Amino acid sequence: MTRLREKYKTRVRPLALLSALAVIVLTVAAIWLLQDTGRRQENNTVWVNDGANVVPIVPAPGVAVNTLSPADFVTAEDGTIRYTGKDYIVRQGIDVSEHQGTVDWQQVADSGVEFAYIRLGYRGATEGGIYTDSAFEDNLTRACHADLTVGVYFFSQATDEQEAEEEADYLLSVLGEREAQLPVMFDWEAVSTEGSRSADVDGDTLHRCALAFCRRIEENGYAAGIYFNRQQGYYCYDLAALNHYAFWVSDLNTRPDFYYAFRFWQYTFSGTVSGIDGAVDRNMWFILILAEEKPPSLS
Repeated sequence: MTRLREKYKTRVRPLALLSALAVIVLTVAAIWLLQDTGRRQENNTVWVNDGANVVPIVPAPGVAVNTLSPADFVTAEDGTIRYTGKDYIVRQGIDVSEHQGTVDWQQVADSGVEFAYIRLGYRGATEGGIYTDSAFEDNLTRACHADLTVGVYFFSQATDEQEAEEEADYLLSVLGEREAQLPVMFDWEAVSTEGSRSADVDGDTLHRCALAFCRRIEENGYAAGIYFNRQQGYYCYDLAALNHYAFWVSDLNTRPDFYYAFRFWQYTFSGTVSGIDGAVDRNMWFILILAEEKPPSLS
């Protein structure tokens, strides 16, 4: 019996090894597939990276899907992401607030930045007051003089629809008759500061706040949009109901893997740009080239 057991063991070891190798191969293959966002399953779900985990979701009906190819993005030596595909015209941009200090906008423009989102105002996270960004007027004036395409955003801490409308009205009053060349953006972010008013705001409330803000902006003749991270996009906002507005997704990555289509992509919080001391958010603006508009070199 001893010999038989030993013989059996020697036969089992290669099998166990093969099984272990098969598990490793299958695991690697699964990870590779999950990294290719949007792979469909039989039950009509798709796997997405929500910024924390790879999870299955049921796609929102009627919302366009991101068709950008990961192979069309390269990272330059300075950390700037470049698009090498042929389906979009892509503009390089930044978003700024008073936290960037004094900006030399001509240097920014000369460095290749083509558009900028400028914070117009914000609501306090704890006391709830509404304020104009202290650098807004200077940033807006100088960015326009440097021939950048300029848009504005409001940092919201609205806790209901009425507060969201109040924020929109405030933005409109500060903007006055001035043009907004890009959609006016609603930017609501959770703030972890002790006593934060937004701590208990749920996804449904957040969605209604965004809708109320955007409707008020649009009623006054401006295009509107919503800035959000991947988790907000997947779990908080009903993107099918907001599909009319421009999407600006914060997806910190070397390629955009948000499942749905978007107009603006924020890919880093720690970019560097000539004319700005310290870190600045970097963005890309995607302008779809229709087939009939493509020059011969792009067809």
